[in-house]
Amino acid sequence: MNRTIAIIGNPNSGKTTLFNRLTGSNQHVGNWPGVTVDRKTGHICYQSHTIDVVDLPGIYSLSPFTQEEIIAREYVLSDAPDGILNIVDATNIERNLYLTMQLIALGLPMVIALNFIDDCRAQGIEINCEALSETLGVRVIPISARKGENMDKLLGIVTGGMQKPAHQPAYLHGVGAAIGKVARALEETQLRRENLPFYALKLLEGDSHVLQTVTLPPAAQKTVETTAAALSSHGCEDNEMILADALYDFIEETVGRAVKRPEKPVLTLTERLDRVIINKWLALPIFALLMVLMFWSTFGPIGSFFADLFETLIQGALIPAVQNALHAAGASDWIAGLVCDGVLGGVGGVISFLPQIIILFFFLSLLEDTGYLARIAFIMDTLLRRIGLSGKSFVPMLMGFGCTTPAVMAARTMENEKDRRMTIMLTPFMSCGAKLPVYALFAGAIFPQCASFIIISLYVLGILVGIFAGWLLKKTVFRGVSSGFVLELPPYRLPTARGTLQNMWEKAKDFITKAGTVIFVMSIVVWLLQNFTPTLQTAVDSSDSILGVFGRCIAPIFSPLGFGEWRASVSILTGIIAKEAVVSTMSVLYGVDLSALGGLLSTVFSPVAAYAFLVFILLYMPCTSAFATIKREMGGWKWAVGAAAFQTGLAWVVSCLVYQIGSLVFRIL
Repeated sequence: MNRTIAIIGNPNSGKTTLFNRLTGSNQHVGNWPGVTVDRKTGHICYQSHTIDVVDLPGIYSLSPFTQEEIIAREYVLSDAPDGILNIVDATNIERNLYLTMQLIALGLPMVIALNFIDDCRAQGIEINCEALSETLGVRVIPISARKGENMDKLLGIVTGGMQKPAHQPAYLHGVGAAIGKVARALEETQLRRENLPFYALKLLEGDSHVLQTVTLPPAAQKTVETTAAALSSHGCEDNEMILADALYDFIEETVGRAVKRPEKPVLTLTERLDRVIINKWLALPIFALLMVLMFWSTFGPIGSFFADLFETLIQGALIPAVQNALHAAGASDWIAGLVCDGVLGGVGGVISFLPQIIILFFFLSLLEDTGYLARIAFIMDTLLRRIGLSGKSFVPMLMGFGCTTPAVMAARTMENEKDRRMTIMLTPFMSCGAKLPVYALFAGAIFPQCASFIIISLYVLGILVGIFAGWLLKKTVFRGVSSGFVLELPPYRLPTARGTLQNMWEKAKDFITKAGTVIFVMSIVVWLLQNFTPTLQTAVDSSDSILGVFGRCIAPIFSPLGFGEWRASVSILTGIIAKEAVVSTMSVLYGVDLSALGGLLSTVFSPVAAYAFLVFILLYMPCTSAFATIKREMGGWKWAVGAAAFQTGLAWVVSCLVYQIGSLVFRIL
């Protein structure tokens, strides 16, 4: 039976990088707190040893205040791994050791990986790992997970030499004696003996979760109460504060003996860059410049060139070749139509926009890996406070420009429940990458002279509507005071080519997989429903088909928005499955390839109606994958359906205003 170890550490301490290094996994690595929002598993195969590895979310303590802390704590207490690999940021050792002290109290086999030791050397910081290990009673190995330094030594200990803590730390101010006394009293319970110091610590703190879940015999209960009362009689009634002070005093004393810092601290690269990047006057202009560069590269000459190249290869070479091969093989017309018009026309129309998707994710990956993403949250805090949110909400929202599903999951890092739910409801207003094919199709066909401007305006409009929706929700559903804003600013780091390419490949693979599965099936279903009547006869006119009949029933809903044509209405419905499906559905319904579809749309949609259509695509409920994630993260159907109804209703209102006001302006002019 394989042994299992858990990797536990503070946010942004390099856990996921170490996990990938040890297991050869390809988990996404980002240089901002909260990359891991759930536990991940992998395997170490080293010198005939096989170890299961669990990467837990980044946490600051084992107190069950956040979703991450609950996941980590329940795992180490309930699942009882065979050992703990505690990763510690060597450049922030005092803060990281608070969690380490709680992990030592669990009494499980443990090793400490002191990460970023290369950064310490660059800053002139010397750490005596032997002295640190002796004081803590746990082996301490200096490593650089990013560069692979000391990995063999760490692997050897993890696979064959992990030991239980040699002793419990000698907490100051009599706290160590109090913990020992309660731990001995708990020997009468059914709790695991190795965990007793941890439970003693938590009972003395008055941890509500432990008090509710642990049943104590009368003698043990009396010992806990008298010992806790004795602690609180020393001038402070908050035992949690007394214990935290004792832990930090011990940490300060330990670090003072084991860590030697230069007399004149070296000004780090991060500190020098932050003087400019988060400068009061320069921060917003720099952020705006980076956003312009990102969108110009994605939608401008670079992105358009590669998108046109892909379209030419698919529409001009692949589809004609397949069509000729099918006719040569004697395939019937309906088979050729299904394959070429339904499958290749629908899927190919979406794949054509893959280069622009990759460019967008390239820039988002750079923002994450360099550490700039956390700075954006800090910069935007003041603005978001005006709608009742904190800067921490901006991290999931910015991620929403890539994909709504992981962006919604990233909101788990928010402690305040109201702020978290409100952020989840607003994140879909950020234009995810899946909407890009729809934007590019309509903008290129109907606004060829200013396509980039039209697309950028949609991204900006999504942000503005999100701000308005946030203000509206704060005045109604989420009344109350928002939480304070505390966010760690990680050091700047150069992105690795491997990490950036891996991130881009993962996003491209997801896009291609969706095109090859969801869009593939959707294209076939749409083609069949368009070519058969409700009585299952071949439809001479597509308006008499199953889709045509259904589309005409729902089209009046969208008539005030300027696109009451049944094909547009059906496309919006398939967009609920996947936003990219809007393009493939239109290609199938109109029976033309992507290049011809652009010209056809310019005759079906007026410029104002086309822009209103894009606004609706921008704002209405997200795809089913994101909807399912919202249901899970918000805790039920009530919130998920309410969020979808709010988003779709707001989309209808804003799109209607755009069309009606725009039409009025055009008539006046």
